[in-house]
Amino acid sequence: MTPTAPTGAPPDEAGPITRPIHVSGPAGPWHPVREGLALRGNAVVHTTWGEWLPAAVTDPALRPLLGRDWQRYRNTTDPTIRYRFVASRLAVKFTAAAALGTEPAELDLAYRIGGRPYLRGFGQIDVSLTHTDDLIAVGISRHGRIGVDAEPADRPMSFDLLRRHMCTPAERAELAPLPEAEQAAALLRLWTLKEAYTKALGQGLRLGFTEFGFAAGSPALLAPDGSSAARGEWAFATYRALGRYLISVACHDTGLDTAADTEVRTMLDAGFMGAVAEALAADT
Repeated sequence: MTPTAPTGAPPDEAGPITRPIHVSGPAGPWHPVREGLALRGNAVVHTTWGEWLPAAVTDPALRPLLGRDWQRYRNTTDPTIRYRFVASRLAVKFTAAAALGTEPAELDLAYRIGGRPYLRGFGQIDVSLTHTDDLIAVGISRHGRIGVDAEPADRPMSFDLLRRHMCTPAERAELAPLPEAEQAAALLRLWTLKEAYTKALGQGLRLGFTEFGFAAGSPALLAPDGSSAARGEWAFATYRALGRYLISVACHDTGLDTAADTEVRTMLDAGFMGAVAEALAADT
């Protein structure tokens, strides 16, 4: 199923974030991931853990695919948790492998403090993982940090209960006059955007949601008083997926001229090479 356009955007809008791609398991399709990396420097994949269940149960190569996650998988006794875990890790590895033009088993997935995944040996590639109910979403970027968050589109959100915990003064003023149903929808969008942004920063819930905000119908990052808080280095978007989920994406562009070639065997980090050239020139 093709994801819809970003919330509040026309279907043919070509923004800086690649629309989420639905993959139905190891078979993909994976070529849109390569296209997204080539065109916009990022890609987002969404799937369900049930679509990966056959691979998790029957694939004889599961141990090399999981790598360092194999023991955690083996030590998880609850079958539902176990297979959701393996499905999410396979989704990350297959997505990264598609972006990097390699085999999933060749990639080493590791974790930073707090659990954020990263690819050993590929510091110029950032990944983000989120899951809710049966949905798994994976974001990957070669331009900078990426954060992805997903929630069921019908998740109840109470403005009265949450306004002082997650809304800036400007957001509260904007949402207060809305009918209850519109308030709930706007709050859910804000929640996923803020989660995606803090995940991209590696902060999670440590960064208070009232310290930054967004306007209705606009993905621009705002200060608590509603003024602009960025200079275009961040891009945000919210999408509907599978008809029942919201996915929000936060992408940071470092401004470095990163290599458009993301093949494992041929890519070079252009920003790094430029720094090396400058250092060599300074020594001559």
